[in-house]
Amino acid sequence: MTDTELLNTLALLRVEGVGDIVAKRLINHCGSAEAVFKAKKSQILAIEGIGEILYNNLKNTHVFTLAEAEMKFIATSGIKPLFYLEPNYPERLKHCIDGPVLLFSSGTINLENRKTISIVGTRQMTSYGSDLCRKLIEDLAPLDPVIISGFAYGVDIHAHIIAMEQNLQTIGVVAHGLNQVYPKVHKKYVAKMEENGGFLTEFWSISNPDKENFVRRNRIVAGLSEATVIIESADRGGSLITANIANDYNRDVFAVPGRVTDKYSMGCNNLIKSQRASLLTDAADLIYMLNWQLEEKKDKPIQKQLFVMLEPEEQKVYDYLQKKGKELMDIIALECEMPIFRLSSLLLTMELKGVIRPLPGKLFEAI
Repeated sequence: MTDTELLNTLALLRVEGVGDIVAKRLINHCGSAEAVFKAKKSQILAIEGIGEILYNNLKNTHVFTLAEAEMKFIATSGIKPLFYLEPNYPERLKHCIDGPVLLFSSGTINLENRKTISIVGTRQMTSYGSDLCRKLIEDLAPLDPVIISGFAYGVDIHAHIIAMEQNLQTIGVVAHGLNQVYPKVHKKYVAKMEENGGFLTEFWSISNPDKENFVRRNRIVAGLSEATVIIESADRGGSLITANIANDYNRDVFAVPGRVTDKYSMGCNNLIKSQRASLLTDAADLIYMLNWQLEEKKDKPIQKQLFVMLEPEEQKVYDYLQKKGKELMDIIALECEMPIFRLSSLLLTMELKGVIRPLPGKLFEAI
């Protein structure tokens, strides 16, 4: 993106009455943000939903003064602007009608051809949520997913920390400009996150972490990923907003169930009860629903370990696959007389032990 294009795009986003949807409509019709400002009145008024008031607002040159100030910040901070029509813009977010026209990025983010999940939840996380969040990310680590969250207290920062411990790329989507850190106590994690991942925001350097910004931030969290996981949530909260947005984007949503008497399981239980989320008990549930496969790395091939210790149920499944060859999960469950949810967990464990491998079409075979 050239400096001229960036300046005009920033200015357009400062025009009163222009949000992401309207800005995209204007740019798509005129060809660029610069062309929008140069367009004739008849051309602008021919665009659906655009009237005299907005046309007159486009004549306000003060928006360029604001844009120039932000350009100076971007140039001196090392922040990378991501434009929605360019290849470096997150692909999944391109498919969201209200996705930001511009994102600002710091760190070493790479989302190209990557498995991505968002993990969110309450800021008052319990030990139950903490333990399950850790096990989920640790069990997913061999698939090398990108872990996305909101860098807030509770589930968010916990997910980022565990991802870093597992050497996974992790991205914090923040509700303010990248000239500040919020919460300030999380500043100690910034450098480490930017080494393998980093931060994304749509907000300018003049933006503070105001309450309304967090709702806007949530649509980016939902839009970036293949699926959103809610670890714990009360009956109201930002994570439920993220779940609803993910549903609107036709993305998978998973929720961890809890006791009906637990305050911070009420939101998750309600999502599952109303069929707005799939029940999640372990990583195998997510892997099965998203049809993720454990990819063998060419430099580190996964080999069957000698003398692997298998639990009795694992041995039963392994013996069946050795005798039968590749088979569908549903048939394995039927023949081995165990429920799907239990089998899916066993298959993941056995895959990590290197004794079976998944095949396309939800087939499995012994190695």
